[in-house]
Amino acid sequence: MNLTDSALVQSNRHGWQANLALRFDHMNGRSMLAARSHDGPLVVQKTLYPEGAKICHAVIVHPPGGIAGGDSLSLKTAMRPAAHALLTTPGAGKWYKANGLTASQSLAFTLAEHAVLEWLPQETIIFDEAEALLTTHVELANDACYAGWEIICLGRQAAGEKFTSGRLRQRTQIFRDELPIWGEFADLRGNDKLLISPVGLNGCTVAATFLIAAGVTPPDVLQACRAIRPQDQAIAGVTALPEIFAARYLGHNAHHARYYFEALWAILRPWYAGQPARRPRIWNT
Repeated sequence: MNLTDSALVQSNRHGWQANLALRFDHMNGRSMLAARSHDGPLVVQKTLYPEGAKICHAVIVHPPGGIAGGDSLSLKTAMRPAAHALLTTPGAGKWYKANGLTASQSLAFTLAEHAVLEWLPQETIIFDEAEALLTTHVELANDACYAGWEIICLGRQAAGEKFTSGRLRQRTQIFRDELPIWGEFADLRGNDKLLISPVGLNGCTVAATFLIAAGVTPPDVLQACRAIRPQDQAIAGVTALPEIFAARYLGHNAHHARYYFEALWAILRPWYAGQPARRPRIWNT
């Protein structure tokens, strides 16, 4: 990155500073939100148990409803041994015009032995002229499992808006037992040739990635995932590495991206979590 962490904090001093820290424990067959602290507008709306006591669903809410230039959001989540949590959001994240300031979102997840964390937010809409920095850092114990997706929309399609200026930077890193098993970095600028290049986004306005860190993907699971096809003639595919399962989507419809990922999730979750996929109710509102 060209911007150091200290410089980023300095540049964000005029916006909302929001920090949320969560800890999930597992006791007597139940996963629970055992501790939380927050500073600024980032909170847990509610914890739910639609799948029974073993899995705690938590809805993460940013009350202002959008992220403006200078805003800084930080979500830290610690999973104690055997805890299982699914985190999601009530609606799309909206990143507004920057007005000369960078907005940032930092996710830091730490998972102890036998823990499972699923980070399944709704889509992220990057408005034209936004300056966005998204970072995800995951630390896994030897047999912990992480599943997370990110669905990025460049420009407001419903308004006919294109991503002609601004900047989106992303950094995702996953470690197991302190050793790196995944690292990915992106730097996209409005009207960059990479947005239309066949080796880039190929003119697509929605780019999405679904990552699962759960060890070696079973061959039958991988085969079933490869048989899934997205809607609207989008470009999609899956890859299995020794430590990571990765799915990609390139298209023009965020809902179709999520439907594709949900179809994969239905196949993958019984493998990595020992549970069938159950759609969070908040996605229907």
